[in-house]
Amino acid sequence: MQLSARNQLKGKITGVDKGAVMANIKIEVTEPNTITAVITKESAEKLGLTEGDDVTAIIKSTEVIIGK
Repeated sequence: MQLSARNQLKGKITGVDKGAVMANIKIEVTEPNTITAVITKESAEKLGLTEGDDVTAIIKSTEVIIGK
């Protein structure tokens, strides 16, 4: 499946909890081992980001789409 979305995290479903309307799907992520973040130059400079820094990637989204 090809999508334009950059960060696609591949994994295996480890749990399915179905409610009356919604379902919680737990996915154990195995790849990719690199994700790409596009941020403003101002933010990169303000954080002082340099190669080798330890950071946390926080993915904010209103949706997670599952493809199979």
